[in-house]
Amino acid sequence: MNPIIVIASDHAGFEYKAILKSHLESKGIQSEDFGAYYTDSVDYPDFVRPAAEAVAKDSNTLGIIIGGSGNEAIVANRLRGIRCAVVWSDQTARLSKEHGNCNMIAIGQRLLSQEKAISIVDAWLSAEFKGGRHQKRINKIDME
Repeated sequence: MNPIIVIASDHAGFEYKAILKSHLESKGIQSEDFGAYYTDSVDYPDFVRPAAEAVAKDSNTLGIIIGGSGNEAIVANRLRGIRCAVVWSDQTARLSKEHGNCNMIAIGQRLLSQEKAISIVDAWLSAEFKGGRHQKRINKIDME
């Protein structure tokens, strides 16, 4: 079963959010849009936090954040159970899943071409967590 992909942006990621939603749809992947819905300046936590909360609640949900830089991941990573990597290449996207079992990624629209953003999403979605020594490390992330 394909995961549901939640997708959120701020004003600086609005254009790529629409492109990535369309790309996911073309692959038969269901997405849920958490905004922003326009290019007027907005505060990214208003959109990133609800998207990350949706991912934290459902293990069959993954998330993509698009902002100007990708550093909007800092909001998502404040939530327990979220592992959001800022990715800028196919390799960083793959490794985020293979080693970190990242359930969210953050992409900087101002830093990448549309084609590269699509390629990154595809690399992340096709990668699989390798477990083993990596699981031990992930277990240490949420230790009390």
